[in-house]
Amino acid sequence: MKFFSLISILLFTALNMSSQTKIYRGNSTNYNDCLYTIQGHKIYRGNSTNYNDCLFTLDKNKVYQGNSTNYNDCLYTFDKDKIYQGNSTNYNDCLYTIKGDKIYRGNSTNYNDCLFTLDKNKVYQGNSTNYNDCIATLDGPVKYNLLSAILGPY
Repeated sequence: MKFFSLISILLFTALNMSSQTKIYRGNSTNYNDCLYTIQGHKIYRGNSTNYNDCLFTLDKNKVYQGNSTNYNDCLYTFDKDKIYQGNSTNYNDCLYTIKGDKIYRGNSTNYNDCLFTLDKNKVYQGNSTNYNDCIATLDGPVKYNLLSAILGPY
């Protein structure tokens, strides 16, 4: 039983490490419309997973520029339902607030400050879920805080 559990954990970990999520432009899932590929703790430009095409590195609750995890390269810090600029968790440095399936500007959850609405595997501009307002299609799981960091800043 222990052996089966260990094998299951190793397989699950290996599958998660090798799985990719792609983010496409608009309502498309066409190869040419791929904006980002997320693999492991890296976010790459387009369909690439090449070292030179790495745009962001994820480490714990932070997003860094490129392949770095250097303090000075920190772009965003995630804390609960808030996303902050750089290494800060100061109220004034809040870029986004996440509530339900919506991502808002700053510390607001006001209707007028809604930047994105997520519905199924689609990301829409503002409070809309209209076909014409779709700005991205996802082919795998993406955390809302990560998605707002990739699509922003506003």
